[in-house]
Amino acid sequence: MPKSVYFLFFLLFGLFESIVVANDLDVKKSRWNGFERHDFKYKGVKSLLVIPDSPAKGYPWVWRARFFGHQPQADIELLKRGFHLAYCDVAGLFGNQVAVERWNEFYRMLTTQRGLSKRPALEGMSRGGLIIYNWASENPEKVSCIYGDAPVCDIRSWPGGKGKGKGGGSAWKAALKAHRITDEESKTAKVSPIYKLKPIADARIPILHVVGAADKVVPVEENSEIIEKKYKALGGNINVISKPGIGHHPHALKDPKQIVDFILKHSLKIKVD
Repeated sequence: MPKSVYFLFFLLFGLFESIVVANDLDVKKSRWNGFERHDFKYKGVKSLLVIPDSPAKGYPWVWRARFFGHQPQADIELLKRGFHLAYCDVAGLFGNQVAVERWNEFYRMLTTQRGLSKRPALEGMSRGGLIIYNWASENPEKVSCIYGDAPVCDIRSWPGGKGKGKGGGSAWKAALKAHRITDEESKTAKVSPIYKLKPIADARIPILHVVGAADKVVPVEENSEIIEKKYKALGGNINVISKPGIGHHPHALKDPKQIVDFILKHSLKIKVD
């Protein structure tokens, strides 16, 4: 087939795909903390994108996993610095392969159709820790850094409640169903972030966790502490900020500077004070 025919084929395919995407999105515009917000469904999935007033060079973005809008201090500051803020719903999937594939599609759309950076910063709060790690493990070349906030890193800890934690009640059955495993199989199934760190460490992706030292829902010793120990053993760069006397809530930091500086440093490769 002549090169000109190949070119025409891919041109038409790209145009068709763009039209499909545009029709599928059906964007609802609003304002969120002073910034333009676009809510839409991408391939039937609830999604949104918040747009900075002046995008930073390279169009960096933060990919928020779960609980969009909760404790948004860092997100707002990064929007002020020119970051886009994105969300793609993976509720009820507990970081399983369906969630990973859903994120693959969303990532592809944002980086090709919207021109955003190919290496976003991942932000996972609580159970959002499952998808950010599981996606990063399969796509390490597509991640600039990882910020976990009291993140779930082992489903047996939450929602399983197999250790010191309270567990998630009926959410445990939902997690088992999502991963297609039984309670017994969960003892050896490598479906949680604590088992998926090597590709992330090999890619030298920096990690920041913010945790409550008294967390009884997602106990630090069953989640972030294991991640920290294993990641350091793999040669990875990880920092854990512990809040004495604080439980699972409140999340984040009242002053988000340390979080913002971490993401700025590793997404934009700039020095911060």
